[in-house]
Amino acid sequence: MSADLPFFKYHPDPFATKTFRRIDEPVTCPCCGQQTSIIYEGPFYSKDEVDHLCPHCIASGAAAEKYSGEFQDSESTDDVDSPNKLDELVHRTPGYCGWQQEYWRAHCNDFCAYLGTVGYTELEEMGLADEVRETLLDDWYEEIFTDLTKDGSIVGYLFQCLHCGKYLLHIDCD
Repeated sequence: MSADLPFFKYHPDPFATKTFRRIDEPVTCPCCGQQTSIIYEGPFYSKDEVDHLCPHCIASGAAAEKYSGEFQDSESTDDVDSPNKLDELVHRTPGYCGWQQEYWRAHCNDFCAYLGTVGYTELEEMGLADEVRETLLDDWYEEIFTDLTKDGSIVGYLFQCLHCGKYLLHIDCD
């Protein structure tokens, strides 16, 4: 990421996950009114249709506050015991786009960093297939685990614990 961008601990590389995109012609961020060449392309749950949010309005919480919105459904997460961590995740962290309902994993009583989509092949190449298989939330996922494709109909969403480094997976289907 660029040095002028805020850091998101729960989504450390939003360019790699295609949540942020650089554009050639700057646009005006509807929240702060400033010109930006980096726009947000992830989910934003608000009654208003809001496009072209800048990274700074996401990081500061200004966008969530101005539009009474959330970047992640607060009910679609693993549990943590800190309301401050949940607030940071849903109001100041760029979300990711899933097939049906995005779900954010947690470990060591904190939300994990979202790393992007993976398939079974990528997990095998990274040496993570066995580790993440143990973290599946539903027995049904075990049946389709080897059918995961990075950009297909059955996708794995890879997360990593910020504290112990453990990898976790969420699976979603179209």
